[in-house]
Amino acid sequence: MPDFISILLFLSVVLGGDRPAVSQSSDQSEPMCYDWGESREGAVSVLEGEAGWLSCPLFSHPSVYNYSSTQSTGHNLFWYRLPVGHDLEQPIGYSLRLSKDRERLWLQPATVEDSGQYICLLRNKSSCSKIAMRLEVLSRDQVASGPDCAVATAPSQVIIPLQEGKKLDCPDLQDAIKMADGGDLNVTWYHHCRQYERWNMDREQKGPSLLVHLMIDYYEGLYYCKVQYQRRGRLQQFSRSINVTAVNPPSLDKNPSIIHPGKDQVFSVKQGTEVRLTCTGLFPFLESPWEIWWTIDGKTVEQLADPHFSKINRLVSYNFGDRTEETVLVIKDFWAEDLKREYNCSLRNQKGSATRRAQLEEEGSLPSVELGCGLGVTLLLMLVLFTVYHVFWLELLLLYRSWFGTDERHTDDKEYDVYISYARNSEEEQFVLVTLRRVLENELGYSVCIFDRDSLPGGIITDETLSFVARSRRLLVVVSPDYASKGSQALLELKAGIDSMALDGHLRVILVQYRSVQRQGWVRELRRARLALALVRWQGDKSRELTSRFWKRLRVELPVHRVSKEGEACTRRLQSQDSTSSQTGLITKTAKDPQKVFNSVAVAAF
Repeated sequence: MPDFISILLFLSVVLGGDRPAVSQSSDQSEPMCYDWGESREGAVSVLEGEAGWLSCPLFSHPSVYNYSSTQSTGHNLFWYRLPVGHDLEQPIGYSLRLSKDRERLWLQPATVEDSGQYICLLRNKSSCSKIAMRLEVLSRDQVASGPDCAVATAPSQVIIPLQEGKKLDCPDLQDAIKMADGGDLNVTWYHHCRQYERWNMDREQKGPSLLVHLMIDYYEGLYYCKVQYQRRGRLQQFSRSINVTAVNPPSLDKNPSIIHPGKDQVFSVKQGTEVRLTCTGLFPFLESPWEIWWTIDGKTVEQLADPHFSKINRLVSYNFGDRTEETVLVIKDFWAEDLKREYNCSLRNQKGSATRRAQLEEEGSLPSVELGCGLGVTLLLMLVLFTVYHVFWLELLLLYRSWFGTDERHTDDKEYDVYISYARNSEEEQFVLVTLRRVLENELGYSVCIFDRDSLPGGIITDETLSFVARSRRLLVVVSPDYASKGSQALLELKAGIDSMALDGHLRVILVQYRSVQRQGWVRELRRARLALALVRWQGDKSRELTSRFWKRLRVELPVHRVSKEGEACTRRLQSQDSTSSQTGLITKTAKDPQKVFNSVAVAAF
């Protein structure tokens, strides 16, 4: 057996503890006992109702302590327990449930009351050592898994290449064979908590092992194995899990490659700011070490030991074992001297290496004052244009029509510009003859057709009505509560206009709402066509001025008239005195208001 002092020094290193505490027994004939404290690696978790065991950490390194050799030198192994909430160690009384087998203490099965600290003590006449370990017995409610997949221990990790195979063995199976009566045991396998009555051609259970003949990505994930055996006539069981990860097969290229920076990529830097240079590399799956790093003038960040430089590493993605790693070189307060340095991104694994130089160029300073002023002027101009359009959109539309609109008188053979349809009562007849007709004919120069005025006596009303509507470019319908009662001439005019608009499109219908009408008061023809027809509302005295919104909106719907200045002057000389006086008064009123001046210009252009 090795020298005892050497053993102490070795254990202090491998167990990661401090120098052992030396305790003297009350019996002077017994040797001093070296207490190694609690083992960091010896903690064990067991599921309640399942079999579990504790292995004395003193025997975790056979080169120091070997159970067979310690027996030959007269060493004896004793187990003690310090229950939760107690201060005194208690010797363990062995039974069918608690038993000792060589360096292990078996609990078959474990109960929640078994939780606590356990001490294994190895002693002979000349030496004594002891070490503690912790046992935690978990109830099934504490394990976040299905009832068939409750496991207290961490899963084992197994890697299987795609399109290849591997045998899965349940962990700790050989330990259970030693305890089973006759070495017989039963193993049940689960995948994602699902038990398969029959596996497929790619996966097959053979004896206690699960064979994966052909690995695909669907077979990834957690596999659970439940082991059952008879121990002295009593059924015992425990469960383990294996996390299976699919990786790309070894037949693929395993050389690392640099994704970023590109071959011709240039990093723009600015003096006085923090600069970050990013290097991204792809490492195909390979069971070997890998590295990715930056060098500054041939030295790594660690070799420079300069607080001016630092790095940040992170995993970008992991796909079937292929890793995309990123390292960022952070340069604080970039100086002009830093622009002269050489920056290289490098990476390597067992198969190869790659290096790429980062090209840097200094950012040109932008004329911030000029840029700000230009942006401010642009925004102000956009705001002004938006305001002008929002307020004067009707005037702008009329002005555009007067310049670029097509005069319909040159493209068709219609005789009238407007045919006015209205309810035959005194109030609406006065509105049509005195207001609409006067402004449309005398002020705006349209040719207007009114049946009661322009029809010849003795004619057939239906034929003449249809003829007048067919010879007009617009049908202006004055909507009021009395309009279009059944069997009236107004209803005939409306139907003729809508039919002509739908059939050939040479006639457009305009609705002028003289008085408000409830929805149920609209005749069926108006209700059907309302969504497709323009509606202009008369608002009494507010709409009498030629510069009012009513007349502007109405003129947008009326035909475009483009006349020369000589023709316009001739037309005005032939107008009646009443019309001339009315227009003169209108111009006088307009001159007092800037907006009305703009409107009068649009009228003249129209």
